[in-house]
Amino acid sequence: MRVVFRLAAAALALALTAGCAAAPASSSLPVSSPPAATAAPAPDPHDEIRAMWISYKEWETMDFSSEAAFTEQAALLMENCAFLGLNRVLVQVRPFADAIYPSELFPWSDLCAGAQGQAPGYDPLAILVEQAHSAGLAIEAWVNPYRVRLNASYPAGELASTNPAVQHPDWAKEAGGGIYLDPANPEVQAYIAAGVKEILDNYPVDGIHFDDYFYPTTEESFDEDAWAEADTDLSLADWRRQNVNSLVSLVYRTVKEASPTAVFGISPQGNPDNNYNGQYSDVELWMRTLGYVDYVMPQIYWGFGYTLQSGSDRFAFENIIAEWASLPRADSVALCAGLGAYRIGEGDGGSNATSTTQWQTGCNLASQVEGLRGAGLNGYALYRYASLFDNTAWGDLAAAECEALRAANE
Repeated sequence: MRVVFRLAAAALALALTAGCAAAPASSSLPVSSPPAATAAPAPDPHDEIRAMWISYKEWETMDFSSEAAFTEQAALLMENCAFLGLNRVLVQVRPFADAIYPSELFPWSDLCAGAQGQAPGYDPLAILVEQAHSAGLAIEAWVNPYRVRLNASYPAGELASTNPAVQHPDWAKEAGGGIYLDPANPEVQAYIAAGVKEILDNYPVDGIHFDDYFYPTTEESFDEDAWAEADTDLSLADWRRQNVNSLVSLVYRTVKEASPTAVFGISPQGNPDNNYNGQYSDVELWMRTLGYVDYVMPQIYWGFGYTLQSGSDRFAFENIIAEWASLPRADSVALCAGLGAYRIGEGDGGSNATSTTQWQTGCNLASQVEGLRGAGLNGYALYRYASLFDNTAWGDLAAAECEALRAANE
């Protein structure tokens, strides 16, 4: 039986007493019937993007046991996103050098049928695309380019024999207990781009999305031998940034050649210094130079007034948004922000007095959305779906945040 998200009366009262903008409707708000299935065109990147991240964490709780069960849950998921007034979903399709779709390049994810390489008997991505478009949502395929293993126990079980790290052991490198494809290897870059092309050739997705996983470590030993063999005048850090730039530009070209209307966007960390010096991602270059991305969506997971123990308020929502907005960018590159729905109820860990309380008002995300609009940004994405629609710890607060977001998007 399908249970459509509804705003509880207690949550509505919480939203109103907190001063949140609530929709002028009853406390029971059903999702409207989705329109007929049509291909949702990729929007102009300067139209407001209102997106939801749907990650492999959501797949852990989805029912993959049958096509019917998965379709029912996928339909509800998309209806709930549309209910908030969103227009886009960022769906993780390749979290660990694996896939939730039939691929000639990557094995089936263990999330689909219990073991990596084991097929579920249907195509989850095809269902997700159909259900997203039926709900009037554009859908981007979210790919983690390098990660093979997060640690020794995740993904569970052994890697499939068809995993690229198994087939090409010289491509695989260890870092922090995990396994990653080598960012410096041109064959790896070509393989990742081929995987992007495979998605675009087989599914009418509206874009390709990368998050903030690039170089997994700053340790020199990770690839200093390859750097020495490159016989380059670049420093190790600049050489690493060149490797990432090469991949990003290659993927951008691949997207545009395979599907000219599709977009390619990246969600880096909210701290520009971490991107440049920690993950060797020259995001500022991508923003100001044509041929890298259609949009950048830094993860701004801090609240208003956020203050470090040192007293620095650089990462307060209002300050870091202004910092990102001040960076030069090409006319065709949109700037959005990732917002931390997972902070609801818990707070953001800052030393400021409202570090927790603002996340217990039931309207902090909606306030941040209005702040982004006031700063002239081009949209946002919410991390992540379960924090709003399956929040067992802070259910009433999550419901109130949903209602406030819905009102902000009307």
